[in-house]
Amino acid sequence: MSAHIVYDSAPLGSVIRYFDGTPKPPARFTRKVADWERRNGTGRLVKKEPPQSRATYSSPACFTLHEGDFGQGGIIVVSVRRTWSVESDLRFEIVERPKIGTARVLQDFGDSPELLHLARDREAAERWLAANPYSRAYLEEVTADEVGADVVEGRTAA
Repeated sequence: MSAHIVYDSAPLGSVIRYFDGTPKPPARFTRKVADWERRNGTGRLVKKEPPQSRATYSSPACFTLHEGDFGQGGIIVVSVRRTWSVESDLRFEIVERPKIGTARVLQDFGDSPELLHLARDREAAERWLAANPYSRAYLEEVTADEVGADVVEGRTAA
């Protein structure tokens, strides 16, 4: 599917796979493998940004995927995020949508909310937010309407 469909239909917290359709090179070609990995991977959808129009430039809508955190002893040193334009030439696939009853911890940031954490339920989200205070953070539970999109798209509901 195209990046437009991910932007339009995937709820925050979904796991998205992106790929270019090429096979992975053999491991001995380390540079080629690194290039391939930049165009093929998965991440959790954490932000959707609407198109921007200014006097000097305009940009299309885009979305950001969180691919992982790296650190040690509970301290995150690097958080890997990639932002893709809806005009990207890559193909995308919604691997998993958030389950009914899970709770998102969101923060208002600019024109659209950003996912800070996806918890298994509201209580877990409240505990996470108490341990990780953010200004302008709020909770939002995943509803059956969002998960119902899987049925419309021909997948089983989670």
